[in-house]
Order: sequence, then C-alpha cells, then structure tokens
Amino acid sequence: MAKLTVKTKENPKLHQNTLSDGRISLYLEYYLGRSQWTDEETGKVMVKHYRRKESLNLYLTASPRTPAERQTNKETLELAVRIRAEKEQELKNDIHGYRLSKSKNINFLDYFQSYIDNYTKKDVRHLNAGLRKFKDFLSVHYPIYQAAIKPEQLTKEMMSAFVAYLESKSKGEGAHTVYQRFKKVVKYAYENGILKQNPCNGVICKIDTQTLKKDVLSMEEVQRLIQTSYPGQSQTIRRAFIFSLYTGIRFCDIIELKYSNVDYANMLLSFEQTKTKGHSANSGVVIPLNESHLQLIGPKPETDDRIFPLPSHTMCLKALRHWTKRAEIDKHITWHCARHSFAVNILNNGANIKTVASLLGHSGLKSTEKYTRAVDKLKQEAINSLPEIKL
Repeated sequence: MAKLTVKTKENPKLHQNTLSDGRISLYLEYYLGRSQWTDEETGKVMVKHYRRKESLNLYLTASPRTPAERQTNKETLELAVRIRAEKEQELKNDIHGYRLSKSKNINFLDYFQSYIDNYTKKDVRHLNAGLRKFKDFLSVHYPIYQAAIKPEQLTKEMMSAFVAYLESKSKGEGAHTVYQRFKKVVKYAYENGILKQNPCNGVICKIDTQTLKKDVLSMEEVQRLIQTSYPGQSQTIRRAFIFSLYTGIRFCDIIELKYSNVDYANMLLSFEQTKTKGHSANSGVVIPLNESHLQLIGPKPETDDRIFPLPSHTMCLKALRHWTKRAEIDKHITWHCARHSFAVNILNNGANIKTVASLLGHSGLKSTEKYTRAVDKLKQEAINSLPEIKL
C-alpha cells in the first residue's frame, strides 16, 4: 500500500484515516497556532494547540491486490500531494498578502475595516476596539492569520478562544461590549453571504452584572480633583467630567447635550439616552439641577449649541488621565467611572436604590444593584480600617 511521506514543516499536512469500510480517507490538517497561559490554581504552564481538518474526498484502497488498484492508489496520492502544495501556497499568499482576490479571497480584516468606514452610529469606537483586539488576539493565538484571514477560517473554536482572550484582558463590561460589536460585523457578513455559517452562534461572553469592577472616586477624591487645575487644561473637558460626576451621565450623552435640554425655570435636565433610544420605553431621563449644575452649564445662549463641545473620546481620556495624575489619584479612571462614582456616592449619602435607578435611566433595579454591593464593600472596608481593640 502507498505510504504518506510528510515533511515536518509542511502546513497543511497530509494525513490518512482508515474508514469502517476498509478504505483510507485522505485529509489535510492545518496548524493554526497555539495559546499559552498559567493555571491560577496549580501554577502550571498550560499550552493548547489549534488545528483544523479539511477532507479531500479522496480515498485509497487499503490492500491493493491488482496492478490497476496499485496504479489508482499512486495517482490518487499524487493528486493529494499536489492539492496539499496548492493549499499551502494559498495559505502563504493570504498570510503575506501576495494575492487577495476580492471574489475568492476576501480578507475578513479588510472587510471589518470597510464596515467601520461606512458605519455612521455613535458606537463606532467600540467597533474599532473590536477590530483592534481581534488583530491582537490573532497575533498571539493564530499568528499565521494576523495579516489576513478568510471568512471561512473563522470557526466556533476560534470565537471561543477570542472570548476567553477578551475576558482575560478586560474588566467589567469591557469584554462584553467589544464582543457584542464584533458579533455585529460577523452577523452582517453572514447575512450578506460572506459567511456560510455564523461562528459566533452559541459562543457567549459572560458578564457579572452584579459586581462593580471599575474604580470609583470617593467624594474626597472628587473634591481633590475639582481643586486641581493646571496651565493649558481644557476647561470644557474639566466642566463636562465634573458634570458627569454630579449627574451620572454617560460620555455618549454628555457630548450630545444641548441648551434646549435644560429647563432653566424649573431647573431640570431632560434627554434621551443614546444607548437605549429606540429600544426602551425608559430611554428618557429627567435630572433635577441645582445651582452648581447650572454654573457648570452656563447661561443659555441665543443659538441652541452643544453645552460641552468635546473632542474625541481618546483625547478626553488622555486629558482625564493627566488630570487625575496631577491630583495624585492612583486609580484607573475612565469617563464611565464618573457614572459609577455618582451612583455609589449618592447611595452612601442615603439615596434609595429606586431613586438612583431613575437618575441613571435604568429600566429596572437589576443594573443598579451592583452599586449597593459596592457601597456595602466600602462600609466593610471602613469598619476594617478601625484600629484593633486590645482588652
């Protein structure tokens, strides 16, 4: 019987499998890279290799008895070897970008970028994060695909590994947010015939909605931040972030606020949340204002301008980190931390959970309960900070 001779560095490799009817099936096995991590419990270094099989629908006779059978085996094996070589060349072409035919060899990374370029909604930065993190993931776990990957090379196993990667890199809702946007592009590709199957189906990014994982600014730290200023500081970013600390409004809503949203006579701020607009009956939020709020907003101009004409989210984040560093606040503070800080601080000051849910625009109490847990934890830390009693 013909024997397979396979070089150790070939990718894919040609393999054989004996079937129940006695025939030998020929197939290719692709090596897609590996992942490595340390087991938290044992400290042992774990390694997982990723492979994919592809049937050639070619078969050999297990025990050829006639010259015709031996000749057929020889020709079949030679065909399999040629196919393997062609597949290897295709793989190299895709990886190094030698040949990318739009009709036959769509690069999913380019497809993703094209989707972003034509996207008009306000969560585009999350899509950019999704593409960036997927590229980072490929460079670590599937390095042969870091430059180009065909849509059909997206597998459920790969998506599961991507979710695990996101969960290992992100805190709180970060992994979930990125994966939701990534799935959006994959679903679009599936619905437009680019993918024959949706590899994300059944692959879930779990999120603990009951635990607050982002850092929170205490009222003492909020005051320290307010008292810290420096030459060249953007006063618009400064006013906007302080306003978020005292209202709990998200960044995507802060940048859209206009003076028409403010009822100066009744001291109320009314707006629709971008995140839930068109998806929830409770997307509208009404927040009572005080003199401090109105001072941050300023007097109403003749034109209905935006209250806080902010630069990009990235620029705001850089300015915020520079500001917190100046205030000697050793925490990882993002803009969304202002929302969390607002909720925790007013709960600490005696507000009930229903009031907090209403101010944050939550449709129920489930999303708000994580703040009560954070408050309980802070209370426990305060008690534990007392000196030990020695009788």
